[in-house]
Amino acid sequence: MIEKIGIDRWFSVTEIPDAVFASMQGKSFKSDCTVPRSDLRYLRVLHKDAEGRSIVGEMVVNKAIAADVLEILRKLYEAGYPIERMRLIDLYDADDETSMRANNSSSFNFRFVSHTTKVSKHGYGMAVDINPLYNPYHKYLKDGTEVVEPATGRPYLDRKNAFAYKITGDDLCCRLFKEKGFEWGGDWKSCKDYQHFEK
Repeated sequence: MIEKIGIDRWFSVTEIPDAVFASMQGKSFKSDCTVPRSDLRYLRVLHKDAEGRSIVGEMVVNKAIAADVLEILRKLYEAGYPIERMRLIDLYDADDETSMRANNSSSFNFRFVSHTTKVSKHGYGMAVDINPLYNPYHKYLKDGTEVVEPATGRPYLDRKNAFAYKITGDDLCCRLFKEKGFEWGGDWKSCKDYQHFEK
């Protein structure tokens, strides 16, 4: 079916459709959201899972990065790079932990940086998380508390181990995002966020 329709039809950037925006209300687009709808874009793409199955995915991002993210995701699909799940985070009631535990790749979600009062890059749609379960966030707080997000991602903190959906500094996903000027959280010193790419 994909070949019959043509691959170009499966990769698109549009303004957020009314039905999609309605589903975002009170979830990723909260009542206090400071980002206008007009600054966001809806991506429809294909991605492949670790078994090579083609899946229709969707993502909401800031319009400033929409073209870049669409190009990156298309190149990843064409290369067979595995992304397990790419659904709007609203299907998980915009709960980041639940979405990450499902290994759901996503972008826009108006929220704050973990354990701070600063709006996250995700709150602006300027960050993308890829395969988050297998590429967790890890940090020690000032009081010594260890934070792993998602909590179920703890087994994947040892980056010397081989496992499906792992992002490394020299893999295609990381290279493509960096070529477009994104930072990778796996390069950070104060914490590690292996799933995370931001501008």
